[in-house]
Amino acid sequence: MRNELGNPRLLRIMNERRLLDQLHRDGPTSRADLAKLTGLSKPTVSAALAGLEEDGLVHLVGEVSGRPGPVTSLYDVNAGSAHLAGIDIGRDWIRVAVADLRGAFAGRTDSRNTARTSAELGTLVGDLARTVAAQAEISWASVLCAVVGSPGVYVPGEGRLDFAPNLPGPDLAVPLRAALGVDLVIENDINLAAVGEHAYGEGRDHDSFALVSVGTGVGMGIVVNGELYVGARGAAGEVSYLPVADDAVLLADARVHGATEAVTAAEGVVRAARAAGLDLSTAKEVFTSAAGGNPAALSVVEGEGRRIGGLLVAVAAVLDPELIVLSGGVGRNLDLLGGAIQRRIAELGPLRPRIVASALGDSGVLLGAVAHARARAWELIFAARK
Repeated sequence: MRNELGNPRLLRIMNERRLLDQLHRDGPTSRADLAKLTGLSKPTVSAALAGLEEDGLVHLVGEVSGRPGPVTSLYDVNAGSAHLAGIDIGRDWIRVAVADLRGAFAGRTDSRNTARTSAELGTLVGDLARTVAAQAEISWASVLCAVVGSPGVYVPGEGRLDFAPNLPGPDLAVPLRAALGVDLVIENDINLAAVGEHAYGEGRDHDSFALVSVGTGVGMGIVVNGELYVGARGAAGEVSYLPVADDAVLLADARVHGATEAVTAAEGVVRAARAAGLDLSTAKEVFTSAAGGNPAALSVVEGEGRRIGGLLVAVAAVLDPELIVLSGGVGRNLDLLGGAIQRRIAELGPLRPRIVASALGDSGVLLGAVAHARARAWELIFAARK
């Protein structure tokens, strides 16, 4: 069997990848500094840069002078040489961004999800993505790939989404691929929220953490040793199906949505508020009322905090993460929920996870999709160079 390390083409690609990774981290760098930082020889660096520059993947961005010796040329990644798309599909909203190879947004749109079927959803997403690209004056032909964040667990071999009752159908992959016409990855939305948190948010300095999202649904993304953990079948983090000691598990939709989701997600908050005599229609209204001091709303928020606290103890007992990030329209209200969460945690034993609210707002899934797409785009670029 041929030794791959003796393959000049493979060695060239490995060297190019090493240089690009370094430029990604440090930005504009000279050939001499690239040689020092990567341990490659100066001739090897020069040859690799020449190949990358010829193919438009790096470019000369400036020169440094005013010191002894010749003028020093600075090279950087040509982030605009190709583009990628990140897409967040939720029950109520679709968020789409087109970004360059460094993940910088060139354009973004947030639109109501009005689709009633999988086919309509595919068409709507495709139209939105192309509109964003056109508004940013980017040819869709330059978009290498798209990563879609969606509720549920995608089963690649069968092309369906499991555990996604809030979407109009499980057969989403086919219409999405047809509408977008690019390399496509479908990933659980909360998993991507964890990727986004690791790249841009509270998880940046943590190798092992959990992101728990409480909003229209309940879910968890897990990062272990700096990598997303999805489990044997992609269902790691489906905490909506954890049992709860609450009569509400007898609700008709508890088996479909999960017992924890039935009582803890936004609709559960609204249900609890109406049971308390409050004529409110959304979880946001409940939290606004509680912030204003309404005793009934405060009682509802206390109950919600206790339910979330119990969930976080279960997470801490299984994962022992460095950090738990709370996100979602309900979960990120830590200013109102924090006291109840901590009281419930104290009641349940000695575990004391560190809990923070996500600072990414509604953009967590989208940012994670772009981060994932950026890595995927470079994989495609280097696969084409082999």
